[in-house]
This record gives sequence, C-alpha cells and structure tokens, in this order.
Amino acid sequence: MTSVDIETAFGPARAELHCAEEGVAALLLGHGAGGGIEAKDLVAVTRAAQLAGAHVALVEQPYRVAGRRAPAPAAQLDEAWLTVADELSERFDGLPLVFGGRSSGARVACRTAARGQAVAVLCLAFPEHPPGRPEKSRQPELDEVTVPTLVVQGERDPFGRPAAGPHHELVVLAGDHSLTADLDGVSRAVSEWLGRVLRPLA
Repeated sequence: MTSVDIETAFGPARAELHCAEEGVAALLLGHGAGGGIEAKDLVAVTRAAQLAGAHVALVEQPYRVAGRRAPAPAAQLDEAWLTVADELSERFDGLPLVFGGRSSGARVACRTAARGQAVAVLCLAFPEHPPGRPEKSRQPELDEVTVPTLVVQGERDPFGRPAAGPHHELVVLAGDHSLTADLDGVSRAVSEWLGRVLRPLA
C-alpha cells in the first residue's frame, strides 16, 4: 500500500493505493460524507477489485484530509475528484478508470463520470434521497451516467433505493446504509460485475 498527497484547488487530497498483481484498470473509490476510507464495505471492495484485476485508489477528499467532518459543497467535491483522477491516471500509466464510492462518494462518481472519461461506475449505498424525503430524489444523477454502472444497496437503507436503468444494474442485499450486514455479498457482487466490465480491457 502506498499513500500519496495530491494538490487540488481546495487543499490536498490523499489517495491510498492498493495495486493488483496485473491490473487492467484502476478503480477510484470515494468515501461517504461523514465517514472515511476505512469503511468496511470500501475495504471489502478493495480486496475484491484487486483479485478481479483492478488497481484500487481509496481517495480522501480535501475536507477529510484537513480534519473536517462536514463535507464540502458538491462542486468542490467534484472538482477535487477530477483533479485526483487526472493525477492517478498518469500514475497508473493511462489505464482505464472506473469511478466509484459509497454514499456521497457514489454521487460524486456519477456526476463526474463523463468529464473524467470513466469506463464504468460503482455505487455503494447510493443515497437516493435524504431519509424521510423521497420527493428529494437524486435519481437524475444516476440516470445521467451512460457507462456500465453497478449499484449495491441495503434493503433497509433509509436513504431509499434507486431504480434500475438501461445502463445500471441494482443488487439489493440484507442490511442498511452501511452495507456491513453482508460484506461477502458486497464482495461477490462487485467481483462478478468487475469481471464482466474488465474482460474487454484485458
């Protein structure tokens, strides 16, 4: 594992790199709004992705690196993420990039997929709406993604459940927003999906 600091317009971001033996792509994973890259589902997905042939970068947004818990505005999160993606693309020798993350990080991945030229998007616990506010849907962020997308969602997630669509598939597992009730299921779903997504790249 290697940790690198990357300067952005909003302060340094940090990426924890976990390399596969023979990576054919790089998976960038962002954290949730109030959590970090040590979240159990992110750790499980990192292992699964390495075994599936992807290098993994766990990305800490600048506000987390600075020690703040309150997330930055969406536009700042997106710009910082794209700066990190550009830097990591060079570090990974121009390999195809898969964007991903949990909760807020999943939203960032969706919003930036087109500009960052991601070949696929992985969403863990996509927050479809704020708890108890189904009228505040974030479904359009997901629907705008035009590359293969996997959404892994807990069946009792208070943030709701996004609808499947032409470019994205939905896997619903036991548990809530943390996805810790079935980490094996998370790993299996991601491993199987990455296998399909990365096969044409190998």
